[in-house]
Amino acid sequence: MIQVDGVELCADWWGAPAEPPVLLIMGLGASMLWWPEDFCRALADGGRFVVRYDQRDTGRSITYPLGNPGYTGGDLVSDVIGILDAYQLRAAHLVGVSAGGAIAQLVALDHPGRVLSLVLISTSPALAIRRELPPPTDAFGQFFSGPPIDWSDPQSVIDYRTRYTLMLAGSERQLDAAQVREFVRRDVERSRDFSAAGNHDQLTDDDRDRGPLAAISAPTLVIHGTADPMFPLEHGQALAEVIPNAHLVAADGAGHGLESMDQHMVVKAILEHSQCSRYHPKEDR
Repeated sequence: MIQVDGVELCADWWGAPAEPPVLLIMGLGASMLWWPEDFCRALADGGRFVVRYDQRDTGRSITYPLGNPGYTGGDLVSDVIGILDAYQLRAAHLVGVSAGGAIAQLVALDHPGRVLSLVLISTSPALAIRRELPPPTDAFGQFFSGPPIDWSDPQSVIDYRTRYTLMLAGSERQLDAAQVREFVRRDVERSRDFSAAGNHDQLTDDDRDRGPLAAISAPTLVIHGTADPMFPLEHGQALAEVIPNAHLVAADGAGHGLESMDQHMVVKAILEHSQCSRYHPKEDR
């Protein structure tokens, strides 16, 4: 447990602190468990210092009453800098999934000196761009047409998150439903208050004036599934086009998020990409 501007967040790490740091930023409503331990170990074995953490209202981090989060999306951006400070890291390679990728984009705009590189997975431009992007798929929209989730009932939350994860895998892959349910159960049982994750659906922006995404100077890699039901592939393509010198890797058949069958490819891509900026621990720490 670490203190970030008076807020208690849960984090853990792998590897040697002197190695180039990689900070993993998960999407909204998901704890750091969604960064699998074998994924983190593989990055550490590749010579990286890997940090993952629970966002507010997830896992073991601070929680707020359901319906009254008491913070904004901008605070989640600031938390990234707080995590770096807590580990005495001048800068890090940021890897974000979904909304975590949007947070990483905003950190790169607000604090360019703290970002060595970006890896943006299954995400969309965090700020408005000129290009019109396609909406989520029909299957994604239909998922939310059912009755609202009862955040006070753990079984209801487990059922919902299991179905949601299976849907996010897209139309070209099928996940093992029993394995997904067991993982979700473990995630819910670990949470300080599993209902608090519902606050992420109510977060507001901080209304801060920022430059365009074209102002991002960090070397950027975009990884996007070709069967993503939340953000169709065009979202990843747009990111790669608007951020200078960004590169797109299209994961054939992949849905939304970090799927087990893609982990080896993603680890390899992160290790290769994070060689683009040199890190000098004696100078930076």
